Amino acid sequence: MGKVYLVGAGPGDPELITVKGKRMIEQADVILYDRLVNEQLLAYASPHAKRIYCGKRPDHHSLKQEQINQLLCSFASEGKTVTRLKGGDPFIFGRGGEEALALQQHHIPFEIVPGITSGSAAPSYAGIPLTHRKISSSVAFVSGVTKQDEDIDTYWRNLAKGVDTLCIYMGVKNLPVICHQLIRHGKDKDTPIALVHYGTTQAQQTVTGTLETIVSKAEGIKNPSMIIIGEVVRLRDQLQWFEWLADENIPSPVAISG
Repeated sequence: MGKVYLVGAGPGDPELITVKGKRMIEQADVILYDRLVNEQLLAYASPHAKRIYCGKRPDHHSLKQEQINQLLCSFASEGKTVTRLKGGDPFIFGRGGEEALALQQHHIPFEIVPGITSGSAAPSYAGIPLTHRKISSSVAFVSGVTKQDEDIDTYWRNLAKGVDTLCIYMGVKNLPVICHQLIRHGKDKDTPIALVHYGTTQAQQTVTGTLETIVSKAEGIKNPSMIIIGEVVRLRDQLQWFEWLADENIPSPVAISG
């Protein structure tokens, strides 16, 4: 019997892979990798390793989830070391829980190798701290797509005032609805918001605004993008180190007021 490693590949920058994640790529007989995995990471793989693309787009899945589960079980049953390489962290909107359950039900040994999720990495590269002692003491990672049987009003009502900072995955398509729902349920229309497209990569693009203005300002921004909502977004003007690095124009530190 082989073993399956569910490995978080990180948010896009290949240098953000963990040491253990890199080792599991190196040792794999089979690698099943997702669309948002930086393919530079596959250079660590053995030349003899089998590579299988499992990418999913909103309008197209190269393999259905059930097929992926079956492949993981099948290769491990053949005695192979299988690395399931997933963007970000496998247990944060990565379907890692579904795959782990499938492996457990078939008595396949597995390990989880956490990765850096885009929910924390993209804001960091945009100069937005998710918490700040004087501004935000709570963070929620949430999906911008509600379950089919979920009451959308209840979903956003519970988030509108209960958390200081919202990090929203898979929300670009529903951005107008998200902003409308949050304002409707009591969040100030002037609450700052940022969209970070392809965070941590050279293609990173950040757009900021308020709940009232962001839909028009972010027109043209597509997935993959993280949405960050909260007062911490205001700190970006003072902390956007990634843009300064690119411009080779690093200003002197500026004190945070308040």
